[in-house]
Parts: sequence; structure tokens; C-alpha cells
Amino acid sequence: MENYDNIYLEPGLKESITKLKNSMNAVIMAHSYQTHDVQSIADFTGDSLELARKAADTDADVIVFCGVDFMAESAKILSPSKTVLLPDTEARCPMAAMCDVQGLVDLKKQHPDAVVITYINSSAAVKAESDVICTSANAVKIVEHYKNRKIIFTPDKNLGSYCSEITGADIILWNGYCYVHDEFSTGDIYIAKHQHPGCLLLVHPESPREVLEHADFIGSTSQIIKFVEENASAMDEQAGVIIGTEIEIANTLQNRFPHKKIYPLAEHAVCRQMKKTTPEKVLKSLQSGTTEIFVEKSVRDKALGALKKMLELS
Repeated sequence: MENYDNIYLEPGLKESITKLKNSMNAVIMAHSYQTHDVQSIADFTGDSLELARKAADTDADVIVFCGVDFMAESAKILSPSKTVLLPDTEARCPMAAMCDVQGLVDLKKQHPDAVVITYINSSAAVKAESDVICTSANAVKIVEHYKNRKIIFTPDKNLGSYCSEITGADIILWNGYCYVHDEFSTGDIYIAKHQHPGCLLLVHPESPREVLEHADFIGSTSQIIKFVEENASAMDEQAGVIIGTEIEIANTLQNRFPHKKIYPLAEHAVCRQMKKTTPEKVLKSLQSGTTEIFVEKSVRDKALGALKKMLELS
């Protein structure tokens, strides 16, 4: 947990959240793309699967998930007996919504021998129609395992394309994408490199191929953070990094390493859905139980099987 003591919150707000959270035996999880004020009230921060697994390992009765819909669903899949709350019902992942269950079922019928690998950024219902789940950190490893079979990869075409290029696998790509990463361009790189010469470019694999081709390092959010942590001591006055993922990662790393050169690839890299969550909405969620997330048992059981297969192969 980072030090966010300098983050301004309304007087008494953090104390009210903490008091109510403790009385309810609740735990607050905040995705790394959340603003610093939300991260400041969280018990844990990190990526979606990491947080869902941490929540399952706690003895909390209530999980407040500061993220988007599929993340709260993943937490419910791993913790069916716990109450899972999503503070803003409109915090929905556009990429997850790009893959519909019926469309995937139809595609599976067209390719009955294909294995379905689904990115964690997907609905519980889509996970339930999948053979195995992957994250941006382990996607290449999962695809490598099945590279001798035809693969349906959903929903992120950019991540799937990257995996195909690395492994040589024959992949049918679903036409989904993360708009934050898909909007990165070579123009953004040109501007960033001109403004910050000598800096390394670290890019998330949800980005388009032409952007990945210019990267010095390609990795998931957690891998990018780890790269900076492990190389911070070597980042002297002449060196630095440009972070090609959601802008909050660069902001957080700059907060942690204030004397290092850490820049976002582009100012437009903002996930508007993630920013819908606020500390005030977290308090209201605790007070009123809104919005509770439910996953049907039949869907949950099948989705859990796909998640367990990922863990088996990771």
C-alpha cells in the first residue's frame, strides 16, 4: 500500500468509511487505474485478478470493489459466500461488453475443435463459455500451451494478435479492444520521445501492433510497475521511462519515485469508466449496500472452471 497521506479528502470522509467498513467486516479493493483518492481508502490495490484472489483470502464478509463490473464479478466468482459491492453501477468495461455470449456460442459452433481462451476483461457469462482464462501477464504462456490447436481469443484483438506473433499460434481474434490502449498511436510515441529523449518506452500489450513495435518493454500493468521498481535505482538524471498504459500508472509511479523521470505516453490515456468511482460513492455503497453483484451458480461454476484451468497452467 502506497503513502497517500497528501491526498485531500473531505473532512471526516475517510474516518467515516473506515468506521463503517470495520463494523461491517468489509474490505476495500481498488484497481490500479483508480484515482489516488480512491486508492488512499483501499485496503489493497492492484490488478483485477490479484485483487479478487486477495479478497477471497481475507475473512471479510463484504468486498467493496473499486473498479468496473467484470472485476466485481470475478471477485464474486472466487468468493460466492461474500457480499460483493460495486460502488457505481455505471462503471462498466467497454471491452468486456464487446463480447456477447450468443456471438461466442455461434463462433464456437463454426470452429468446434477450437479452444476458447478468454481475457480476464470479460463478463462472467463469457468466461463460462470459455475453456481457459488469461491475464495480460500470462496470456502468452496460456496461448503457448495451446498453440498446436486452433484458438478463439476473446475479447481483445490486440492482446490476441500479440500472443499470435510471439507464439506463432493460429488464432481467431474477436474484434474487441480497450479504447484507452487502442487509441495509442505512433504519433503519440513521436511526441513523447521528442519531449522526453532518452527515455525507455514501456507499453501494455492491449496496444496496437504498430505501437508495440516501438516498445522497449511490453508487459501487463503489474509487469510495468515491477520493471520500474527493479530499475528505479538505475534511472539517473539522464534516464527515465514513458508509460504506455492508463495514465494513473504513470501518476502513481511518479508519486512513489518523485525524483525519477516518469511520464505517461499520452494525456488522453484515461479510462473514464474507472474514474466513475469516488470515495463518496464508496461510503454510500457501504451505507446502502449498492450495488450488490450476483452471478448465477451455473454461470459461476463454469467460469470458475475456466479460471482454475488458467491457474493450473500458470
